[in-house]
Amino acid sequence: MLKVWGRKTSSNVQAVMWCIGELGLPYQRIDIGHKYGGNHTPEFLAMNPNGLVPVLRDDDSPPLFESAAIVRYLAARYGGDAFWPQAPLERAAIDVWAEWAKSSVYVSFIRPIFWPVFVVAPQDRDQQAIAQALENLTKLLKIADDRLAQHDYLAGDRLTVADIMFGTLLYRYYTLEITRPSLPALEKYYQRLTQRPAYQEHVMVPYDELRNW
Repeated sequence: MLKVWGRKTSSNVQAVMWCIGELGLPYQRIDIGHKYGGNHTPEFLAMNPNGLVPVLRDDDSPPLFESAAIVRYLAARYGGDAFWPQAPLERAAIDVWAEWAKSSVYVSFIRPIFWPVFVVAPQDRDQQAIAQALENLTKLLKIADDRLAQHDYLAGDRLTVADIMFGTLLYRYYTLEITRPSLPALEKYYQRLTQRPAYQEHVMVPYDELRNW
């Protein structure tokens, strides 16, 4: 059985859990981090010296950390060729979008937009910085919108690792109190994701506990 350390409100944990759900794997998840604490104990730091979630163990395997690495491990071991192909070039074509989602979209959304808007009290927000961050994010999401006007999913016509890394962010993007541009293909894609049971269970999770005002 898979054992996952990490609170369900962590977007990185959600990516791992959504992947587990799509693959239909049995698991045990332990709330760690944020209000639950426990991520700076000697026992946890022995598994991940960064003190961050998620961490995964597969039976007696060594602990794995970094959500993208965990998702790829799960895809390689338990997913079919359609989810993460064996052929190097086909796999790389999916990884291009998975990396883009993690290194570009995630970085442009979570810290400069989600945390300042949701966690910081309205009177303390830097509205100019948030507006600029939204403009930067929109440029990236338009790239996704163009892709999704041609394909049902980010890397093609089926759900892959790329969607796990990208789609996890969209629940917060579409439920956060921000002004969003019209991106029709992206919106239809998000609606498709919301119909998937694993997405509903592991990604569409209320995040009120993250607010501190």
